[in-house]
Amino acid sequence: MGTTKFAAVALWLACTTPAFAGAPDKEVWITIGTDALEPARASFRGRGQELPAVAREKDGVAMLRVRESQLEQLAEVMHSKLNRCAGFIAHETEEQALTAVEARNTAQAVEPRITYTIDNATTANALLSGVQESYIRSTITSLSTKWTSRRHNLQSGKDAANWLKTQWATLANGRSDVTVELFTHASTVTPQPSVILTIKGTTLPNEVVVLGGHLDSINGSSSSASAPGADDDASGVASLTEVIRVAMAKGYKPARTVKFMAYAAEEVGLKGSGAIAAQHKSTGVNVVGVLQLDMTNYRGSSYDIVLVSDYTSAAQNTFLSNLIKTYLPGVTSTTTRCGYGCSDHASWYNQGFAASIPFEALMGQDNPYIHTSSDTLMQSAGSAQNSVKFVKLAAAYVAELAKGKTSTSLQPADADTGR
Repeated sequence: MGTTKFAAVALWLACTTPAFAGAPDKEVWITIGTDALEPARASFRGRGQELPAVAREKDGVAMLRVRESQLEQLAEVMHSKLNRCAGFIAHETEEQALTAVEARNTAQAVEPRITYTIDNATTANALLSGVQESYIRSTITSLSTKWTSRRHNLQSGKDAANWLKTQWATLANGRSDVTVELFTHASTVTPQPSVILTIKGTTLPNEVVVLGGHLDSINGSSSSASAPGADDDASGVASLTEVIRVAMAKGYKPARTVKFMAYAAEEVGLKGSGAIAAQHKSTGVNVVGVLQLDMTNYRGSSYDIVLVSDYTSAAQNTFLSNLIKTYLPGVTSTTTRCGYGCSDHASWYNQGFAASIPFEALMGQDNPYIHTSSDTLMQSAGSAQNSVKFVKLAAAYVAELAKGKTSTSLQPADADTGR
């Protein structure tokens, strides 16, 4: 996510050479904000290319068919020409793209499935008290340095997913109510699996709370260039990992089922989260709330936490704002607009689930180094301190949305995760 994240898509659209040498350059459908079309067209013309004609347009969203090799380049144009997170969503079929266009696109369209209450302070404070910057920093360091890139179609992207699965399974410490699995995507979607850790709810197991971030990284200049992705989005995955670590250390057992997800292939049109959200919708899973953490460790604005107001749930955003006031005294917050399809929360929103994304800065003031080889932890002075407040907000979100309790009788020692 961020102003550079979608830069990759525009570059793809401008390129006549397939992104992956020797691979079939199939056509895919995308949906994109209509306000981004003309600037993108102008940029493509400057490269001697034409953006394909719009096949359908409604409520500020357009669908068109492009080559798969063009996706990353479209993202690059979004960043370099629009300096914003306008975004796009890739779809496997025309029918899926049409469904996305026809979806209601106002923040009021997604109604909450539960009543939001803040009455579980004992559990929330227990979780918040366990958060430590050093663990977050360790995970960011591992994800951003163990591989040159976590790009979705490279072996290193798959290796990163397997590594994270091992870390989460180690943290789970053999708890019978916790499972960790790889979500293997169709070959037409991405070779990179997503990673999902599930804590089964004690009294309301059929109501599900989802927290996610994306595992892949990208460099907008080249598919072979270094893409450490420390902020985008190792910081989000590390934040989720710290919530998991604290929950396990405190013996937390939620009333509602909680799922932590590290999505594959976000950078190329929200592919991983799109498949997962669609599956949850088609199988009738009652997802009562979704929180996305995409870039948490760069302080670009004077505000501590910025809530994205468009393509998110207005009611859940208010709930998050109240959580900040209740559990994060002194932390300032405001709102910003991010544009269509700007991160994985949009996949859930488009399926009718309440989704929100607390972000690190106002749009345009976020980390300028993402999608480059310079997206390293050093851009945050080698510290994960900025992520701490996002971890605490996520922990409060879990405690107050999934409810449940911690237990002093279940306090496994901090697992040696090998980070």
